[in-house]
Amino acid sequence: MFFMGTYTPKLDEKGRLFLPAKFRERLAEGLVVTQGQEKCLVVWPADVFLQEAARAQATPMTSRGARDYARVLFAGADEGTPDKQGRISIPPPLRGYAALERDVVVIGVMDRIEIWEPARWREYSTSAQEKFADLDEGSDTT
Repeated sequence: MFFMGTYTPKLDEKGRLFLPAKFRERLAEGLVVTQGQEKCLVVWPADVFLQEAARAQATPMTSRGARDYARVLFAGADEGTPDKQGRISIPPPLRGYAALERDVVVIGVMDRIEIWEPARWREYSTSAQEKFADLDEGSDTT
């Protein structure tokens, strides 16, 4: 199952997020929330996070990039499972990292979910859509 779509739930006063209903079953066995790139949060199903961790572990720690990636991936990570109402808790440090307050944008991105602050998502999405519109494999000038 791929995660896909864009949703606009709200965080409650305790920092909990209602997951979109169509994502809940895939995450029922466990999940990991951690820092993502572009200042968003990433929600991985637990089994997919283990695969990502194995890839990080397979990279030589003599590589500065590999060390940096592993530190960011694991230092900010928080394990959990959705509650009976389909909510997950977003810890304060992760909310701070992604500048999340009440309104959020949740997007499905194949094997993971991303949680964005709405203005950051709009800015990123606009830029990415412009680049997407300019993609033209046939215009290679090399």
